[in-house]
Amino acid sequence: MLISTEHCPDAESVYDYLCVDRFLSTFMSVQSLKCAFEIGLIDRMLRLQPCVPRDLVAGVAADLDGILLLLDLLGANRVVEQRCERFCLSVSFQRALRFRDLLQAKIDFANLVAPDVAIHFNSLITDPHQFMRRANLFDLFNYKRCLTPSGEHYHATRRWMRFTTALTRYEAKVCLQRHDFSRYRHFLDVGGNSGEFALQVCRQHPRIRATVVDLPLVCDIGAEHVSTEPESSRISFIKGDALKMKLPSSCDVLGFKSVLHDWPEDAVRVFIRKAGRALDSGGTLLIFERGPISPGGIEPSYATIPILLFFRFYRDPSIYLNLLAEAGFHDVGVEHIQLDTPFFLISATKT
Repeated sequence: MLISTEHCPDAESVYDYLCVDRFLSTFMSVQSLKCAFEIGLIDRMLRLQPCVPRDLVAGVAADLDGILLLLDLLGANRVVEQRCERFCLSVSFQRALRFRDLLQAKIDFANLVAPDVAIHFNSLITDPHQFMRRANLFDLFNYKRCLTPSGEHYHATRRWMRFTTALTRYEAKVCLQRHDFSRYRHFLDVGGNSGEFALQVCRQHPRIRATVVDLPLVCDIGAEHVSTEPESSRISFIKGDALKMKLPSSCDVLGFKSVLHDWPEDAVRVFIRKAGRALDSGGTLLIFERGPISPGGIEPSYATIPILLFFRFYRDPSIYLNLLAEAGFHDVGVEHIQLDTPFFLISATKT
């Protein structure tokens, strides 16, 4: 079943973040917006609008010719509007600024891996193993750096966690709308990253406590991420390799959010069996993942480059359904949800 945002009563609150992508469609639209953020143009226009170009020159590190070109590019991207001789941020872009963290994370993520397309696209198509060895994308997500503490390793881990946390902050709200967590008491988030998903769950449901299992440096950064939140006392982190360790038991809901696609099918089978042992009888297993990507004849936007480069990793949900049945789960259901790319949410009950 495909869930359309048009038919969801809370669509505006949980799906509105998708509006950021309309401003990140092409290389030049992204570069002009990145520049406008970094030189302070966006913030100055928020304070002064409507304003003339000379008002902007006085507050940013650019000359008038540069500002005029930038305003022209931003206008073509519907970020700014011109009214007579004055400029202001468009209403639609001001709405998108509610998700500024996501806008800027997507800009930086796409720019970081864009050279992978420019330089290694042939390998992406013809030799995926060579592509994985050469691409910035897979160097960024080098989980070996998450095992041993050092300044360099913390810096590298924080870099990719910024991107995953920004995505999870908004994707989690969609999952919470589609699945009722109110009956649960202990949420085990395997591969839970910064704890952002657990934080969203605890924020909506004050009686739930959450445990995040992830690699050591990820847990350190995650504990720091949630430390200032009122819900932090209900969120704990356990360091370890979830594929090798025994998972904590006595949980009534266990989640894999954007985790299982990273692993070959044999490893996914192990994860699901471990989940079955960790869950209480009658407990729920949730899998929230991107599905296979098919552009369908539409050129992908610049912002989707990082996601598109993982296209070989996103599985059809039927693979997970078969593994769940094999592991003895019942009442297995799947919902298909269209976000920036196709997602699915699988729920299954432990016998």
